Amino acid sequence: MKLTIASVTALTVSWANIAQAVCSSNLVIDNYSNFANHLNTLGQYTSDDGTTTNLKADVANKKITFTGGTSSYFYSTTACQAATTDKYTSIKFPVKGPSGSSFTFELQTSTSCSTTAYTSYYKQITGMTGASQIVIVPLSDFTGANLNAIRSIVLGSFSVSGAWEIGQTEMVCSAGGTPTTVSSSTTKPTVSTTVPAPTGACTSQLIDDFASQSRLTFLFYNAQLLPSSDDATMAAVSGRADTETSVIVADNHLTLTPANTNSYWYTQLGCTKATNIYGGIGLNIKAAAGTTLIVELQTSAACNTNAPTFIGVSSTSLGWVFDGTEKFYTIPFSKFAGLDTDHLVALLFAGISKPVTFGPIAFYCGNTGAAYPVPSTIAVVQPSATIPATTGASAVVIDTFKNTGSNDLGFYHGGDDAALFAQTSGKLTVNTKGNSDISWYTQISGGCTDVTPNENSYLHIAYTGSNAFSIAMQQHNPTCNPDINPYPYTWDSVEASRYSDGGKTNIYVPLKHFNIDRKKSIGFALKGFFTSSTTTITRIEIVNTVPNGFLVPSKLSTAPLVFACTRPNSFAFAIDDGSPEYAQRVVSAIDAAGIKVTFFTVGAPLLDASTNLTNVYKAMINRGHQIAYHSYTHPPLEGLPSLAAIDWEIQEDIKAVSKTLGITSTYFRPPFGTEGARIRQRLAALIPGVKFVAWSVDVQDYLWASTNTPEKQLTNFQADVNKGGNLVVMHYLYESTVSYLPQLIEIARKTGKQLMRVDQCMEDPNAPPL
Repeated sequence: MKLTIASVTALTVSWANIAQAVCSSNLVIDNYSNFANHLNTLGQYTSDDGTTTNLKADVANKKITFTGGTSSYFYSTTACQAATTDKYTSIKFPVKGPSGSSFTFELQTSTSCSTTAYTSYYKQITGMTGASQIVIVPLSDFTGANLNAIRSIVLGSFSVSGAWEIGQTEMVCSAGGTPTTVSSSTTKPTVSTTVPAPTGACTSQLIDDFASQSRLTFLFYNAQLLPSSDDATMAAVSGRADTETSVIVADNHLTLTPANTNSYWYTQLGCTKATNIYGGIGLNIKAAAGTTLIVELQTSAACNTNAPTFIGVSSTSLGWVFDGTEKFYTIPFSKFAGLDTDHLVALLFAGISKPVTFGPIAFYCGNTGAAYPVPSTIAVVQPSATIPATTGASAVVIDTFKNTGSNDLGFYHGGDDAALFAQTSGKLTVNTKGNSDISWYTQISGGCTDVTPNENSYLHIAYTGSNAFSIAMQQHNPTCNPDINPYPYTWDSVEASRYSDGGKTNIYVPLKHFNIDRKKSIGFALKGFFTSSTTTITRIEIVNTVPNGFLVPSKLSTAPLVFACTRPNSFAFAIDDGSPEYAQRVVSAIDAAGIKVTFFTVGAPLLDASTNLTNVYKAMINRGHQIAYHSYTHPPLEGLPSLAAIDWEIQEDIKAVSKTLGITSTYFRPPFGTEGARIRQRLAALIPGVKFVAWSVDVQDYLWASTNTPEKQLTNFQADVNKGGNLVVMHYLYESTVSYLPQLIEIARKTGKQLMRVDQCMEDPNAPPL
């Protein structure tokens, strides 16, 4: 799921924002001819907030009519309009509202067309007469607004609930197009909100702190949520699960291994004005002796990133000397002759001769700088209480790895990837190279097994090496039928390290600590490995006691893992984030079907205004759909190196959803479906009542959508539905998947089940009524 992909060539970066020519006539923002598709005349998104009624477009008369209230608003986006450069002076539109009423006109601008955040400026328009009036809003009155980066206009906060009309909206050109007739009884607009000027001394401005691997290699964002990427030629790094990854992020550092000196990496700066504020950019670098590279700064006088001016200076000219240790290095702007420090748009490193590791990158004040401090993290301290040991049933040997095809009980054992599990001479050697989505299974029966006679017993695992993994006990579905989805029905996981002895040779887990229906047990799984270190296991069994002195830890709460709806005769479409370009088509298909669905959304792209996902999801909320969590940057959460890193992903997602959509949720879907004890424990600790939502119907869009047989998405969907699956996973990442959505909905309808949101299908008492 890639939400933004920067296009880069040679030693320059090409972006989509293209400057308009100086105007010769008014620019029509919207004449409402394409309102049915939520597109304005500029081809950008337009909509109400979902609270208006009787909303319709009058194409012939170039207007929309609706009934609005004090909380209603209507908006139209412009991508990023450079009004000052293009010589537009005001915004003009006819409006008709109840006599004596007023409304608020909002202008949203960014600091540049490269930034993702915007600031709102407001004017109160009063004196409505009940007849149509033309309102002209001078752009010059918005003190502090960057009129070269207008993002959208919003009309809202209608003082009287009643019938309103908005006519063709234009940006008035100073060279022509001035209206011949202006009849307005509005009072002069006044600014009710402005942005205060910066106060106090200059402080360093962070560019990137490398807090997330997936932010740089999946979403392609820096810390400012601006585009950042390599050129896709960095050399593969061995010994990792993601060997194809061109950059490696760990411990707030970025490591680049160039394939050759043509490889490069860049990060956008958002058209930063540095003159008399910042003296340069600083960062820590670790590189071997003899390493050389080129530092390039790119500028654009109009903040237009289509064809920037760039100046490159070699590391030698900057006086950089590397010796294999990490040191602080500066990029003084004074070293770049002719540099336009009012309009810095990108920083690029090229010609990298050997692998390099960068620490956090930041603008520094004045002429000298210091390393930007690595963000401090507070270690997550889990409860450490213990429980008394118990005496249980006799030992049952499950697996001593003597047979390749079956365990000691004669039932299946095996792993997801045979290359990562070596079974020789009575031992199992595991190294998933950090891939937390790989598991090893060993069953205790071919169907359902009741282990409650051993209720006071322990699962014992004899091992050496790493204990950085999870142990799961799996539960069969209610009919104990492996041909019915979901199978397994669920499982519960614990951390191996919490249940290990001090010598790191034995693990003892009370069977009662697996919170499942143990009368329907299938077996055990070793999963969620989050290290590249090796684990060697020689024995898995159920024992009746633990050794003297072993402290049995207390059970930590885990988020319940659900694969299926519990409401009888229900079916839920749960759709994960995808490509913003397809969002409106998904919305249209769902609206046409008249169903409610659940969207699991990634937090970071919500904060990126260029994706428009915030507006999309706001509209979906107003239509009655459910929005839930899907992490902040979409990494395999169980594979993260620490509990603090997992918490960061959860908490940042919660904050992003709350800030942009004004909601919270108790539903979470794991990126890539990766599950383990740590993520489920942290979710339970951070979100009371949380549910960990998986699926029992998989479109497998990631597997088939871009192949010569995309129709296999329909085939796979139908097969899972035929097996009784009723909870979907899919993404709007691909053209074919989005095109198939109406057919997928029709397949679900033919089951006779009622289509609904996830919270409704889970019989959540807080869900809206059906």
